[in-house]
Amino acid sequence: MATMHRYDRNKNCISAVEQEGLAQARVCVIGCGGLGGYNIEMLARVGIGHISAIDGDVFDVSNLNRQLYSDMDVIGQGKADVAARRVHAFNPDITITPIKAFVSEENAKELLENHDIIVDSLDNIETRKTVAKLCQQLNIPFVYGAIAGWYGQVSTIMPGDQTLEKLYRSKVKSGAEKKLGNPSFTPALIASMQVAEVVKILTQKGDILQNKVLFIDTLDHEYWVQPLLE
Repeated sequence: MATMHRYDRNKNCISAVEQEGLAQARVCVIGCGGLGGYNIEMLARVGIGHISAIDGDVFDVSNLNRQLYSDMDVIGQGKADVAARRVHAFNPDITITPIKAFVSEENAKELLENHDIIVDSLDNIETRKTVAKLCQQLNIPFVYGAIAGWYGQVSTIMPGDQTLEKLYRSKVKSGAEKKLGNPSFTPALIASMQVAEVVKILTQKGDILQNKVLFIDTLDHEYWVQPLLE
């Protein structure tokens, strides 16, 4: 009975045909921490049928302030495995594959191929650029998200776009989150925007953030979309 009515509240914005399309989709989330936990949670609850959850890290006490799947009982446990258990607990109808690895130039192709969309839940620019480059080669959309303190940004990078090259013109390898920190609310907000982008891509509806970036400043309530010019 629970399975029969699982997506009843989706119906007014996602049709039955679109819901079936989501069930057939294969989405890869890189990172199962701050952004990643919320991304995985919402993708699974909306009905994405196949999710790969990639993270080679384990939970520690510093994660407790913001990472959805962290609690005192899972300290020291692998983030990908904990994410998979959580998803199975509330939606056993979907397939979630935990992958205990860090993405690198050496393993990226093997990990990312055969997916419809890649979701960025990374915390460093260097790996993000590696993934974006490979997504171009594999012809896979890449939904970018970044957070730092009160701030966040989101964009959808389709094959052929040069979004990250325009955003990150310097040689900096780590983002502003190392300096500004990460409270509990920013990852949830930015992940929500990313999941909305995933659903719009898969259902082919609405306006996606292609060749533009959504900037969010929760401190001063400023939210704007910036087109990316050459």
